[in-house]
Amino acid sequence: MSLTKVGPKFQVTIPKDARLAVGLAVGDVVEATATKNGVLLRPKVVMDKSAFASLQQQAKRSGKDKLSMKEIEAEIRAVRKARIVKRSA
Repeated sequence: MSLTKVGPKFQVTIPKDARLAVGLAVGDVVEATATKNGVLLRPKVVMDKSAFASLQQQAKRSGKDKLSMKEIEAEIRAVRKARIVKRSA
């Protein structure tokens, strides 16, 4: 476990081992949720509507009508996992 401190603008630095474990990069978006034990940060993906439309078009070309949310989330997880592997190499 690593300690970090809250800065003057309430910013915190996420320790390297935690960033690598979840595949965070500079500019990534996280959701902060207050819990009874503290603050939970979860990586989130913000997708431009045009990028989403592009994914849907790719799905159509591959014979599917559209991608389900589960398929989109699986693609996002795969990209994150690839980033984690790339950074730890």
